[in-house]
Amino acid sequence: EDAPSAGTYALAGRVCDVADGDTLTLLVGRNRERIRLASIDAPETSHGRERPGQPFGQAARKALAGLIAGGTYTLACYERDRYRRHVCDLPLGEGETANRRMVAAGMAWANMQGGGKYMRDPDLPGLQDHARDRRLGLWAQPGAIAPWEWRWRCWAALESGNAAPIC
Repeated sequence: EDAPSAGTYALAGRVCDVADGDTLTLLVGRNRERIRLASIDAPETSHGRERPGQPFGQAARKALAGLIAGGTYTLACYERDRYRRHVCDLPLGEGETANRRMVAAGMAWANMQGGGKYMRDPDLPGLQDHARDRRLGLWAQPGAIAPWEWRWRCWAALESGNAAPIC
């Protein structure tokens, strides 16, 4: 089945930075545009002592960088998020997207936060199930915690001064 290409607008440029497993910077002309890969959520990387990273956070960043760094792509974008990042699928050709590859490799979750309201690609949950069944990537660890849970149970607890035993 073909990858989704139903974004509402396209952005074309070269990947000049990979911040983590689901966020990158695309050089579009002379402008640097922040991109959030649609439908996925990768393990959090560290943002200082107040926001420690998750297991596999750096591995996910390196996996995405290895897949796309320096490449030139035309992204299918849907909207901007509350951080003004473009929310996009990154097509790799032949029906594949970087979004799908990250989930299939066990380097990101299908983003089911909010009951799946951020899900644009209906094939991602099945790819996640397959990666989990094969214990790929983050699924090799027992008790993997979804990033949206990590942000709440670890970061929010630390910010409020409470003990956060999961992080």
